[in-house]
Amino acid sequence: MSPMKKRLVTSALPYVNNIPHLGNLTQVLSADVFARFCRSKGYETLYICGTDEYGTATETRALKEGVSPRELCDRYHAIHRDIYAWFNISFDYFGRTSTDEQTAIVQDIFKKVDAAGYISEHELEQLYCPSCERFLADRFVEGTCPHCHSEGARGDQCDSCQTLLDPVELINPRCGVCGTTPIPKKTKHLYIDLPKALPLLESWMEKASKEGFWANNAVQVTKSWIRDGLKERCITRDLKWGIPVPKPGYEDKVFYVWFDAPIGYVSISANATKDWKMWWQDPDNVELFQFIGKDNIPFHTVIFPSCQLASGENWTMLHHMSSTEYLNYEGGKFSKSLGIGIFGNDVQDTGIPADVWRFYMFYNRPEKSDVTFTWADFQEKVNGELIGNLSNLVNRTLTFIKRFYPDNALLSAPIDEQLHAQIRAKEAEIEALMERSEERDGLRQILALSSIGNKAFQDGEPWKMRNQDPQKAMSLLKTLVYLIRDLAVMVEPFMPTTSARMLTFLGCKDERWNVVGSTTGITEFGEPELLFTKLEDVQIEELRTRFSGSQEERKQKEQTNTKEVQNTMEQHVDQVSLAEQFAKRVILKVAKIINVEKHPQGDKLYILTLDVKEEETRTIVSSIVPYYTAEELQDQQIVLVSNLKPANFRGVKSYGMLLAASDPDAEEHTTCEVLFVPQFEVGAVLLPEGHEGPQEALPYVKADHFFSMPIVAEDGVVKIDGKPLGKDGLYVTSKKYLNGPVG
Repeated sequence: MSPMKKRLVTSALPYVNNIPHLGNLTQVLSADVFARFCRSKGYETLYICGTDEYGTATETRALKEGVSPRELCDRYHAIHRDIYAWFNISFDYFGRTSTDEQTAIVQDIFKKVDAAGYISEHELEQLYCPSCERFLADRFVEGTCPHCHSEGARGDQCDSCQTLLDPVELINPRCGVCGTTPIPKKTKHLYIDLPKALPLLESWMEKASKEGFWANNAVQVTKSWIRDGLKERCITRDLKWGIPVPKPGYEDKVFYVWFDAPIGYVSISANATKDWKMWWQDPDNVELFQFIGKDNIPFHTVIFPSCQLASGENWTMLHHMSSTEYLNYEGGKFSKSLGIGIFGNDVQDTGIPADVWRFYMFYNRPEKSDVTFTWADFQEKVNGELIGNLSNLVNRTLTFIKRFYPDNALLSAPIDEQLHAQIRAKEAEIEALMERSEERDGLRQILALSSIGNKAFQDGEPWKMRNQDPQKAMSLLKTLVYLIRDLAVMVEPFMPTTSARMLTFLGCKDERWNVVGSTTGITEFGEPELLFTKLEDVQIEELRTRFSGSQEERKQKEQTNTKEVQNTMEQHVDQVSLAEQFAKRVILKVAKIINVEKHPQGDKLYILTLDVKEEETRTIVSSIVPYYTAEELQDQQIVLVSNLKPANFRGVKSYGMLLAASDPDAEEHTTCEVLFVPQFEVGAVLLPEGHEGPQEALPYVKADHFFSMPIVAEDGVVKIDGKPLGKDGLYVTSKKYLNGPVG
């Protein structure tokens, strides 16, 4: 390998029609770790990714939600972007495939492949929905799998047995939009002639897979495709949302998403830089590293390379394929379509920092076999390895130095050469693993290196040696200080925020891999502090319970719990109404926002200072950064749940909660309308109509008790138990989400 070739890094383009779960995030995070490592090592690096937006799934979802595909894509692109930002992913550019550049480049490649004789035309029978009056693309057809007989298979693939399907193979097929039984009808489509491209593909693949040390599953899947015989593959579909086919007679068709999606890597690069050809058409000076899941292997090792080779252009081709196995969840599969698992927005709501999640994702990265996420293992690895090993070494070493060597005298001591040689040997092993993008083993060896440091501290007994043999104690501690500096540099790709904090403890900043192994550069020490907070049993059990079942089941459980509360109240005639209970237990006050600042430890959180006409101002923390700028919130009047039990949000105590409406038909935590109430005086107490407030001070109300009394918007008027909330004939109203939940 030429050591300083440029490195072009891509991760599988996440499909835009849903919120990514941890399994989806594996590829984006994996590419991020490698890109960060490459930059630290001094390679010129371009890491690009973006949302894959064309195709049947998007059009289907948009039809079901009653919006246009463009509106759907805009909404979910923003959701993806914000989730990846929370995970601190260092894209050089995060784009999307629904762009003019994508259309131009896809059509150009198609024309070149067609001109070279690798495109054929076939007439075939395709399922047609007489009710929708349209040919049904693969994913618009649902039915029973002919292989494993699983219900709910789609026309392109069965998720249960992973078999690629043709829609006409399904048993009892039905239209995925209206449920009508489709009928077969003849139509024409274009195909890429993979058998004709096979000699080009085999010659390239034999060399590339060895030189680029492809993951074993990538080699095996690609060879099995070739061994079983490549077939011509259809590249057009009967859809409206997609890239038009630039060929006479095909004006009503678009390209199949798996023809155009991999080309998205190229077009997103073109959006990122006008010099994109210096990356994509310079194979002598650029190496392409791609990070995908095993279900996407053939599209990246067979179909996309065949298109590149057939075009006759001098493309930068795949060098290294890092393809992972599946990440499962508590005994089952993660599934976006079924809503099973922990999703990107869920993770943000756990209160556990992004670096902790990043650590665990790589400690258990499914590189050679499927891996199952369990909350018990998550807790064990975080508390044992991240805290008990890495954080322990940093804290015990630096607090000891701060206490007994405040003058930094130990920095003039010689290095413990025997320990340093052991450290350097392990660091060389780590670097070699990272060069091959073996990230799980790389992280585990970093932790093994930390264990070497902990053992050296324990065996060296500096608490004794500082008196018995001061020089030996200082040599040990100085060597451990530079080990901690090296660890900070090496963990940066995995845990960038933690790395920066570790470096500040050593008076350093922005150190790169070139300092690893050196024993100079540290001249002072900052104030050490604990890097992480232990995960307690109660917290983990609460999270396990909260995220059990599917997202839909969780939502239904919440609704059921609420209904049970309401039913119980209705069944007991001696109980007061829900509105009266609310009036006797909850204090809603009008508050004015007098200051807005971003939470230093939470990308989605604002810290709001409120005037409630009380002796002191009030502080609350609210996760509304994705929906409002600080300027939009400044000086607005809001509804405050005044006696909500205070809670800590990443080190800041929140004394209350604002009320906001949301769209009942959207994904949870993706919409928000803060209820602004300029019609009331600041400090006013708001009550359900016809009810009086308590005559004495109320105790705090717990969050679960508050949410057991559902507030809703009905035609724009905010109500509890059918009673409008307000004062003196004026009501709290919503402007955007007129009907739906308020919380």
